Amino acid sequence: MTTETRLQVKGVLFDMDGTLVDSNALVDVIWNEFSDAHGLDSTEVRAYAHGRPSRATVATYLDDEAQIAHWIDRIHHLEGSLFDAVKEIAGARALVASLPSERWAVVTSAIREPARARIGAVGIQVPDVLIGADDVTHGKPDPEGYRAGAAALGLDPADCVVFEDTDAGAKAGLAAGCAVVVVGAGHSDTLDTLPRVPDLTHVSATVDAHSGIVLTLT
Repeated sequence: MTTETRLQVKGVLFDMDGTLVDSNALVDVIWNEFSDAHGLDSTEVRAYAHGRPSRATVATYLDDEAQIAHWIDRIHHLEGSLFDAVKEIAGARALVASLPSERWAVVTSAIREPARARIGAVGIQVPDVLIGADDVTHGKPDPEGYRAGAAALGLDPADCVVFEDTDAGAKAGLAAGCAVVVVGAGHSDTLDTLPRVPDLTHVSATVDAHSGIVLTLT
């Protein structure tokens, strides 16, 4: 028997990687290259990087500013060029197409312009509002990005739902005051307390008479 959960909100805020876009192959290329260049455990680096801005990860392992700048440039180049390594999360295109364009946004730990290109490359509508790592001072798990996304839509965070796949992202959404839905199979003390869908084919949206959005999770 299928159990449905319904959420009534005014806005929807999506993480990008792992939520709208399956970028696992791209992430592996980036962090394996970085790890190999510095003799680091790539599994550990990838786990740390998950859901965090690239600069925060690089700066955790390097302390030379010139090297940090070099690797940030290299990562941005890879993010903006390896489009064959990404694909749509199932159901993403259909879900965002069902939402009013002024009621949804993307809040990502990736840099804004490469993120816009990556979304478009997999055939997903590029949103009017996209908050990237270069738009905030503090990245996830800080709530700054999700608060900025809600504000750009003209909404209170309490009237928004966040779709996330990482612990850092879920913590950011909750700290911003949003409801949070987990996408995928990730686990943590935070993720395991939240409603979850395997992918976005399990989410449908309708717009009610008062311009609110009713989301059904199955």
